[in-house]
Amino acid sequence: MRLTHVVRAGVAVAAAATAALAFPAVASAHVTVNPSTATQGGYTKVTFRVPNERDDASTVKLEIAIPTDTAIASVSLKPVQGWTAVAEKSKLTTPIKSHDGEITEAVSKVTWTAEAASAIKPGTFQEFDVSLGPLPEADQIVFKALQTYSNGEVVRWIDEPSAGAEAEHPAPVLKLTKKADATAAAAGATATAGPAAEASDDGGDGAAVGLGVAGLVLGLAGLVVGLLAYRRAGSTTT
Repeated sequence: MRLTHVVRAGVAVAAAATAALAFPAVASAHVTVNPSTATQGGYTKVTFRVPNERDDASTVKLEIAIPTDTAIASVSLKPVQGWTAVAEKSKLTTPIKSHDGEITEAVSKVTWTAEAASAIKPGTFQEFDVSLGPLPEADQIVFKALQTYSNGEVVRWIDEPSAGAEAEHPAPVLKLTKKADATAAAAGATATAGPAAEASDDGGDGAAVGLGVAGLVLGLAGLVVGLLAYRRAGSTTT
């Protein structure tokens, strides 16, 4: 009976932990950009991840706004099967300088529209890849997003981040770091990994030595047992 009670208690605790982990996942189910960081002046591929939050409707359209105050000269879209993508351009108040001269217009919005069979069904998600660059010299890019459902509902993921407050409908945000900062961070990570790797190697050598000693001890023990058995056999014969 006691063992049964212990098992039941363990199952209850596991179920409670699973439920606790599930709630944050549901609460954070919004349109996101991944990865969430990149380097200023570089090129990167980002993925807009769109989950369906409705039980009775499918997501049929996604609109992503690219702010012109942090304009990006090159925006390339990866085809998504069953979806049509359209990139719209706008005139720039401040042209972008490039190797080919000044760029006076840039992509300001991308719209993906689904065919009926490819809509994002309840309980599923879809990803949309975009190549961007060169990234502007700014702290971040806020990609405001509109998610349209098959029942006509439009969810506006446009709330910009603010200190000390959690937005109800947060916009996807790509944080940008300076190239020098990114290089220093990478160097620091390499330096940190070096001693750890050496420690790991030392640990492996120590384990090997330990196994060797254990084997030697077992061998000696076997030899002693054999000698004792031999002596007993000799005594019996005499």
